[in-house]
Amino acid sequence: MELVDFLAIVHPAIAVIFVFPLIGIVSHFAWQTRQRRLQIVDGGKSKIPPIVGGEHKRIGEWLTSAVVGLSLIGLAYPIGKNIIKNQLWNQNLFQVIFILLMFVLTIVCLVLLFQVKQRLWRGVFATLTGAGLVILGCQDGVFRRTNEWYWSHYYIGITAALLMIFSIAIVQDIYQDRSNRWRIIHTFINCIALLLFIGQGFTGSRDLLEIPLSWQESHVYQCNYSQRTCPTPNIETPK
Repeated sequence: MELVDFLAIVHPAIAVIFVFPLIGIVSHFAWQTRQRRLQIVDGGKSKIPPIVGGEHKRIGEWLTSAVVGLSLIGLAYPIGKNIIKNQLWNQNLFQVIFILLMFVLTIVCLVLLFQVKQRLWRGVFATLTGAGLVILGCQDGVFRRTNEWYWSHYYIGITAALLMIFSIAIVQDIYQDRSNRWRIIHTFINCIALLLFIGQGFTGSRDLLEIPLSWQESHVYQCNYSQRTCPTPNIETPK
């Protein structure tokens, strides 16, 4: 494998090693938190320790950070590859600077989202973080599979990341809302996010099968994907 091929698998490797285990841990604590709350509401004593709620929140923040970071890594590879391949700095230096700033600003806005407590600023930084992901996803080089958006690793991943950002933005409201409206919204959007993460497991595996190694690209990209045919190589008959 060349260096460029190794860089291509950094994104899925982090997902498998770090992000998906976090999803399992957060889901476990979410279920235990709900079970404990229901047991207390029914007037009984719960054997589930009260610490599960705090752990769910803390690891949920880790998960959101990991998902957004993983999305940025997944976007950085094709965008960077496109910039280097086309030497974009010679054609449009402003665009290169803009892309770099968008990566930095998206990370900064995510960090600030975890720091602020006021609803207005939580909304502002959540919106800016999500906008940063969307804008970067619109750059040249990113394979979006728009013709099959419902089965696209990009669209499913961005949607899941946006749901996680929104989930973090409303955490403070959950503790202040006695009607449990925000808690229900939080549960609903995270159930959707969990389904999307499962979809990411399938679409990511599919994309890894479809992406050729760097030395194979010139041959594989000559294939007709709609007809599932590839050009027959010219094999010289030995004399």
